[in-house]
Amino acid sequence: MARGAQRQHGARTRTRRGPRPDNDGIIPVLARVVREVESAVQRGRSVPSTRTKFQVVALLMREERARVRSDEAISAARRTEELKRLDGIATILATTAARDSSLLGLLADDAVLSDRARSLRRELLEDAGVEVPDEPQEPEEPAEAPAEAQRRVVPRSVVSRQLANPFLPPDYSAVARANAKPRRLAGWELIEPLLRSFEDGGTLSCMELPEPVARRAAGTLELMPHQARLVAAAAEGHRTFLLADEPGLGKTAQALLAAEAADAYPLLVVVPNVVKMNWAREAGLWTPNHPATVVHGDGDTIDGFADIIVVNYEILDRHVGWLGDLGLRGMVVDEAHYIKNRKSQRSQNVLRLSERIRTRTADPLLMALTGTPLINDIEDFTAIWQFLGWIDETRPLGELMTALEETGLTPADRGFSAAARSAVIERGIVRRRKVDVAADLPARRVADVPVEIDDEAGRSVRAAEQRLARRLVTRYEKALETRRTGAVVEGIDHDLVRQVAARERASTASKKSGENVFTMMRRIGEAKAGLAADYAAQLARSAGKVVFFAKHIDVMDAAEATFAQRGLRYASIRGDQTSSARQKNIDAFTSDPDVAVAVCSLTAAGVGINLQVASNMVLAELSWTDAEQTQAIDRVHRIGQEEPVTAWRIIAAQTMDARIAELIDAKAGLAARALDGADEEITDSSDVQLEALVALLEDALGERLSLQAS
Repeated sequence: MARGAQRQHGARTRTRRGPRPDNDGIIPVLARVVREVESAVQRGRSVPSTRTKFQVVALLMREERARVRSDEAISAARRTEELKRLDGIATILATTAARDSSLLGLLADDAVLSDRARSLRRELLEDAGVEVPDEPQEPEEPAEAPAEAQRRVVPRSVVSRQLANPFLPPDYSAVARANAKPRRLAGWELIEPLLRSFEDGGTLSCMELPEPVARRAAGTLELMPHQARLVAAAAEGHRTFLLADEPGLGKTAQALLAAEAADAYPLLVVVPNVVKMNWAREAGLWTPNHPATVVHGDGDTIDGFADIIVVNYEILDRHVGWLGDLGLRGMVVDEAHYIKNRKSQRSQNVLRLSERIRTRTADPLLMALTGTPLINDIEDFTAIWQFLGWIDETRPLGELMTALEETGLTPADRGFSAAARSAVIERGIVRRRKVDVAADLPARRVADVPVEIDDEAGRSVRAAEQRLARRLVTRYEKALETRRTGAVVEGIDHDLVRQVAARERASTASKKSGENVFTMMRRIGEAKAGLAADYAAQLARSAGKVVFFAKHIDVMDAAEATFAQRGLRYASIRGDQTSSARQKNIDAFTSDPDVAVAVCSLTAAGVGINLQVASNMVLAELSWTDAEQTQAIDRVHRIGQEEPVTAWRIIAAQTMDARIAELIDAKAGLAARALDGADEEITDSSDVQLEALVALLEDALGERLSLQAS
């Protein structure tokens, strides 16, 4: 309060009416009033006027102490004497507050200075012979800064939603809930002790979670036991979670189904750009009855009536306005360590929205997702706690403050650290490691991460696909014109499509220029290289060592540049290395804890090396066969591996990449059945290339027929 009030009211000017003896000036006035306060508290009469006097005396005592220390006009002896007298006033204030601990709350930096307190402050200064200038009127802040207003947008479909439902039902219970007022802990600095309680280590930071009554399922998908327990907690009424499971344990599904259990719609999901499309895909799989929409750019293409709104950090500033007015009942922040710097624009946007939700909705669902262990850089988590409503910038809030009060301890007590840690964890920290839930997980799995390449490289890829499709369509139409059989086929002649695709596939090897299936996949690999490397960097920060596989040198170069920019050390394993250089890089990755990533050539490092020091790998480019992909995964999933292995396959959404991924998986199923004894023919890579061309041509012909019909 005192420092804040001093800044608010400005420095006072002093005009002395003559030489100041010891009984002149502000100190005797303060001494008189503090005795009045002391006497009133001793008699048990801590009425509002007494509390006002206590607050104002403390404020003026601090101001006078600062003035005396900085005043070069007074002698050293005089300064020592006046500071000694001020110490006497401070001692009386302290002993008085010890009798009535509620007075300590008046000394907080954010304590409100009432109009009566301002008036009393002026009266005491005037009694001391100090002229106090009139307080300047602070100019009203504009409703919105012009630059910020220029960035703000309201998508047309959102306007339609607002017009369809212009009156959001008020939730008065949200207003009725007040933050717990500190009693015994008033005046204590609590944020730092809370942070230190996690630095001390201890048991795994995970709240008690209930056993689910029944395993939740969505279609053919089924939650693993550890996932179902968090969803059960949301169903029982828990509403704030710091979900810090290791990567690969399904945080996305847990968040989506927790929102469904809490009926937290509309739900806002704020994510890094690299996983934006993946969230929309997962929402369609796990909560298909709640439509999701993805915000791109100014949001011109979004569905304003969707239940789930997915937006990336980079464009959130344009959409804060309408999102704050949408009546959100839930908010998920993925890779929540992105907001660790509370002064950054992205953090301010997230915190502003979460505060808006808490003031308008009782018990909103707020979830922060991050794989970063809690024992590292714990101060970074203060912004996350603030997003969840556990603390503000200076103190714990609500249930956390109540839990700390109920411990009966203060930061000076030996047991406070453990009790404080437990109080924070029970607000909703959930942390599980792969090794802890290994029984829930398959020994090896491939998880697709769809990414959107919407930059210049993405536009180049789509243009190249269109050129290749047009060439195939031209060949198909010429083949129709010159066909000798005279047969007429309604719609698309699928046999002819396969013939055209087969001729294209056969002629590819002799082509020296132009677009073909191989150049297309190389273009796509280069376009998504930065996104794949960024995802690998996130994994390395949160889960430890990562193996990064790519087919092309250009993709490896781009990835290594990204890791260098992120400050991550890497080892490079390529086909053009000597045996000694190759082994040196392998040893660096497996033995040096500071080498976070192994950047590997899919062909050169796909066989013959052991990289089981990692349990996460990123497949930045697709193989043509499942066997090649499996060989790469087996560099990590092999004897000596103690954790389940996850291969994160980066897929460029809305490109040939997605179709080829489906084809590879389908062919893998055929191969598995053949090896199990079924009468199936095992196919090779040329089949996938052929099927990719067939799909591209049929899609183009289908679009043409649709246009002709309309």
